Amino acid sequence: MSNARIRRRGPYLWEIPQTGGMRVPGRILASERLMADIREDAAVEQVANVAHLPGVVGYSWAMPDMHLGYGFPIGGVAATLLDEEGVISPGGVGYDINCGVRLVGSQLTREEVLPRMDAIVRALFHALPCGPAPHVSGMGALSTAETASVLQDGAGYAVERGFGCARDLEYCEEAGAMEGADPSQVSAQAIERGRRQVGSVGSGNHFVELGWVEEVFDDAAAAALGLEAGGVTILIHCGSRGLGHQVCTDFLQEMNRTRFSFELPDRQLAAAPLDSELGRRYLAAMRAAANFAWANRQVLMVLAERAVAGVFETTPDRLGFRLVYDISHNIAKIETHTVGAGPRAVCVHRKGATRALPPGDDRVPAAYRPVGQPVLVPGDMGTASYVCVGAAPPGEHPFYSSCHGAGRRMSRRSAVRRGAGRSIVDELKRQGVVVMARDRRTLAEEMPEAYKDVSEVVNTLDAAGIIRKTVRIRPLGVIKG
Repeated sequence: MSNARIRRRGPYLWEIPQTGGMRVPGRILASERLMADIREDAAVEQVANVAHLPGVVGYSWAMPDMHLGYGFPIGGVAATLLDEEGVISPGGVGYDINCGVRLVGSQLTREEVLPRMDAIVRALFHALPCGPAPHVSGMGALSTAETASVLQDGAGYAVERGFGCARDLEYCEEAGAMEGADPSQVSAQAIERGRRQVGSVGSGNHFVELGWVEEVFDDAAAAALGLEAGGVTILIHCGSRGLGHQVCTDFLQEMNRTRFSFELPDRQLAAAPLDSELGRRYLAAMRAAANFAWANRQVLMVLAERAVAGVFETTPDRLGFRLVYDISHNIAKIETHTVGAGPRAVCVHRKGATRALPPGDDRVPAAYRPVGQPVLVPGDMGTASYVCVGAAPPGEHPFYSSCHGAGRRMSRRSAVRRGAGRSIVDELKRQGVVVMARDRRTLAEEMPEAYKDVSEVVNTLDAAGIIRKTVRIRPLGVIKG
């Protein structure tokens, strides 16, 4: 796409005008510095491609952490009408359905954990299954019937089996399970891939991180979330593992084989009408895979709490562990938003983007409602992560959506070449971060310079009125696949 087509609409807003088969314009939220990199990314073309989807309304949006994805850019947000031939596109959700982030608070302080960091990271690494290979997870090998129950009940299934408590469900998006999930729409191959993966981290950019609150930006919001300067946190980033990947693969293949009345500019944007039998089946299977991911993070949280408590020779309760919030950043949801003259039911695709509901929204847990929904933005292993809250943005906004992380600025292959001959473990150790990984190649793929500046990404959306910065968390120890 020619850069000449991109027009600046504000300090942090850029627009791709509606041309050709585009049904709406594209919009990118980014600072001038971030936009310089974004202009060189093929993901800009994907923003325009998404605008071709039948039933799309408003704008095809992209967050400041955007980069090339499958069909949709990672960091892409788009809403389609439930009527008027609106569609659902698996590329707008992603292969890792309900990849998301969970934040756990504690009564521990940085000073208490620093002398034990090596032991804590080793304990986490041995307690939490990591890596891409099939393995018996933290919940053990489940039967086909048990896996179907996970797909139906989500995090609640784990809680019923002793992994956490009922309070945890109150602090999960969708209470840890989407309604409308149908395990019968998930293939036998997908279920087989998931049977041994409930309670496993996986590989790639997934991680479990022990960190500490380095700075508080919004005292009222931080207090509502129970976060204080110096406090220790656990951040968990993972999703639906092989099961979700298989669900996406199955439905992409079926949608590409099926003829509809519309044509799209990219085969990767394969879609089905929301009111079609195929569209309804995909939504039901996607919701089931999302529930699997919530159960996965629920089990991982409890395993991580037990591992850290073991190092201190005590129990998780005595260390004050509690779930702050759990969000999804690869999902499609039926929501009501103002479209044109009034409210309309739409299917919001968030691919590498997270919901950021404003203060007062009744979908936010009551304790957080005065300040807005927590928005968790993980950075890379060597910098920082942010906890924010949803704001009430003026004018047109991306359906109350925010960024999901720092966003890659370097491909995995390029990062591996850049990391050749280096010891990422030693480099991070010198920065005060203890890291253990199943595969050293993963560390090269995920090294800090492979990512954009997470602070600039967050500052951009804060300045644009999409979110409000609340605290910054600095990593102390990380485990990866």
